[in-house]
Amino acid sequence: MRKLLVVLDDSRECLNAIRFAAMRAAKTGGGVQVLAVIPAADIQHGMGVAEVMRAEAYERIQAHYEVFAKWMRDRPGVEPELVVREGEPCAELLAQLSDDPEIGVIVLAASTESAGPGPIISRLLRDVATLPCPITIVPGDMSRERLEQIT
Repeated sequence: MRKLLVVLDDSRECLNAIRFAAMRAAKTGGGVQVLAVIPAADIQHGMGVAEVMRAEAYERIQAHYEVFAKWMRDRPGVEPELVVREGEPCAELLAQLSDDPEIGVIVLAASTESAGPGPIISRLLRDVATLPCPITIVPGDMSRERLEQIT
């Protein structure tokens, strides 16, 4: 089954990427893989402290994911898959692409800030010719109604 890979983070625009991926997967018979990355810098402390910080990060990600997963199951009828990795977000996204050949599309949301589309998009666009699949970039401030129209 072809999967749409979407990154789960704390950005406001993340919601649009998740909505788009779920609606598109439902209409094309695909799946949604949600990637959450715990930055290595967030857990590099003494061994005992690092384990506590890692566990807290996983709990926070799981709670955040469950909100979106419930919506995906209830509305577009898609059963999402959560993948949690540790490291630098773009590097981990590339590693996930390498590890899962069923990923057919990367879905990212562009930042609504004037500073640019966001670090992951900026990094991927530099190497777009070498990616194993296309990227769909969803405007971060696109309305839910418009997302529904175009998926």
